[in-house]
Amino acid sequence: MTMSDTNPGQQDFWFLPLGGCGEIGMNLNLYGHAGQWLMVDCGVTFEKSASGVTRNRVEMADPSFIANRQASLVGIVATHAHEDHIGALHHLWEQFRVPIYTTAFTRNVLLGKFRRAGVDAPIITVAPGEKLDLGAFRVTWIPITHSTPETNALLIETNAGSAVHTADWKLDSAPIAGDAINPKLYQQLGKSGLDAVICDSTNATKPGFSTSESELFEGLLTEVSASKGRVVVACFASNVARLQTLGNVAYVAGRHLGLLGRSIVRMVGYARAAGYLQTNFNLLDSFDLGYLLPEETLLIATGSQGEVGAALHRLANDDHPDVNLAADDHVIFSAKTIPGNELDVAALRRAFEARGIRVTHADDSSRVLHASGHPHEDELMQMYGWLRPRLAVPVHGERRHMQRNAQIAEKAGVPAQLVGENGDIFDLVSRAKYSERVAAGRIWFDEESSELKPVRA
Repeated sequence: MTMSDTNPGQQDFWFLPLGGCGEIGMNLNLYGHAGQWLMVDCGVTFEKSASGVTRNRVEMADPSFIANRQASLVGIVATHAHEDHIGALHHLWEQFRVPIYTTAFTRNVLLGKFRRAGVDAPIITVAPGEKLDLGAFRVTWIPITHSTPETNALLIETNAGSAVHTADWKLDSAPIAGDAINPKLYQQLGKSGLDAVICDSTNATKPGFSTSESELFEGLLTEVSASKGRVVVACFASNVARLQTLGNVAYVAGRHLGLLGRSIVRMVGYARAAGYLQTNFNLLDSFDLGYLLPEETLLIATGSQGEVGAALHRLANDDHPDVNLAADDHVIFSAKTIPGNELDVAALRRAFEARGIRVTHADDSSRVLHASGHPHEDELMQMYGWLRPRLAVPVHGERRHMQRNAQIAEKAGVPAQLVGENGDIFDLVSRAKYSERVAAGRIWFDEESSELKPVRA
């Protein structure tokens, strides 16, 4: 199959990933129809040196293809508030200059980023279940569960065809923050005759079902209650459900709750403004935390991936301005180590343990201390069974994850599967990939010069 140019016609319905296909992170997706384009997400990833240490820079998909077609871009949809889905928007929006559509919590997060960057962009709040006509596209926000509130899958309809873009998701019947998954919504979509599903592949190689957020309370409470001194729990700042669970743990354990790290303080503010963290989440000022008895405190900290300069890193180096840990204190990692961060996390653990500070990590604990936000094999089978598309296009994973996702889709009865990479153009109607490809590189933001620069191969 060939094409004469990269301008979709009236009969075309294309999917074009510029980032996030063949890798985990840095998502930037385009849908094309009738000479117009719709962007879904625009995120970042963190570059690593040869030694595995995170460098102080972020990388993002090169947007040149769509920036050169800005007049044909009808809008940007942000599916949820994770950095690998929204972290590049404040860097790149001036190249797009179109409205951003998202739900209330993600809008709060984006507004903070844009204000700090001095960028004034229209960010329009959309309610879950709402339908909007964006140029040649009709977009319906479909609530789905994930590890940050108000994540939405998207039903994208055109005159040529329709697709569901799942974004990141899992099937969670008790997600703590937000509503549980509603199977009827997806079963109804399956009766409509979907052309394609563009689907998260992150945990496609893992059997069974993912753990529900509601299952973490007992394990975390047991660890905290058995601790003699201060307890510091490290987790992702955007995981509002985990924050609420830790608030519940602190309440039941009779400990005062505190936050360490600017990003987590900001995220709590955004969450509260959107109506979350209203119960059992009474915070003490960080300046007061050091004066409390160790056994009276439970602290939530940033830096679960070993990030240099994050609160956990400063605690390990004993140079945090508000709190100093001591022997018999307890650090709990309520997050799995992202592949590539193993050396950074191991260095943190050694630094704590050398000072007699106990460390418990979700990676090797017998208790359930973390729940992934991505679907395992049985969840993928269930979703494909509900949606019954003609085509499955796996994304958001390395090639082995996407290939396994495609195998699951075939097993679930999906007639066709296409596995590709960034720069491929998928025809969602004819269920094929074009032989020509779009250039899909990376750029990075140089903080010293405030310039975007190409990543050299």
